[in-house]
Amino acid sequence: MSDKLPSSSPTVAAAAKGGTDEPLPSTTAPVNGGAKKTHLYNPTSRPTYRPQPHHRNRPRRNYCCWTILIILILILLAAITCTVLYVLYRPHRPSFTLASFRIHRLNLTTSADSASSHLSTLFNLTISSKNPNAYLSFSYDPFTVSCVSSDGDVFLGNGTLPAFFSGSKSETTFRGVAVATSSDVDAETMNGLRPELKKKKGFLLKVEMDTRVMVKMGSLKSKKVGIRVTCDGIKGIVPKGKSPAVANVFGAKCEVDLRIKIWRWTF
Repeated sequence: MSDKLPSSSPTVAAAAKGGTDEPLPSTTAPVNGGAKKTHLYNPTSRPTYRPQPHHRNRPRRNYCCWTILIILILILLAAITCTVLYVLYRPHRPSFTLASFRIHRLNLTTSADSASSHLSTLFNLTISSKNPNAYLSFSYDPFTVSCVSSDGDVFLGNGTLPAFFSGSKSETTFRGVAVATSSDVDAETMNGLRPELKKKKGFLLKVEMDTRVMVKMGSLKSKKVGIRVTCDGIKGIVPKGKSPAVANVFGAKCEVDLRIKIWRWTF
């Protein structure tokens, strides 16, 4: 009687499926004290390879975090320093005052054919500058002084103010500052100015002063920046005869337009 191979034999199963006589690779392991048991090799049973993440960027990230932290600390220290300096020194803008305004000449003449008009003026001003700061000083370039109508449409004259240095807690006064013009005006300017000059209560005008200034605080100094001083609310009258007319400056207010930085400090 011939022996029959069990249907569970690996060789028979492989021959039945693939029709080949080559045995499949197998592994053997001892079972029950010496007997060998055959196992099929299944390539799909190997674990999937998964690469491990790399952490090479951690030192760089830590460096960036420390840099940001140091910058924030420096900004905080600078803000605290500026606040302390502001409390200690209390910076203030300089102040200007128009002490007097005399009108020596203000003539508006028209030609016989009314084709042209001529404006001739001469003003005499007294201007004072005061530095209220105890630790700050101001160094001014020469000023350009202009006199215009209250709405700024009509130019009435110009002059200059010399350069000067304003130390801490000091006051500087300039007397006899001449502002004048002698120029032709168009018909529109003449028609707008003539009714104003005829007012019995006087006409309104203003003075504008422009220059550049540098601020010093000990060894610290700022860059030179532009400054404009505007004195508005001056009420003048046309002089009669040879005597100058005194303009009313009691209601005049001088505003200082100054934007200056000294060591990240704006005032």
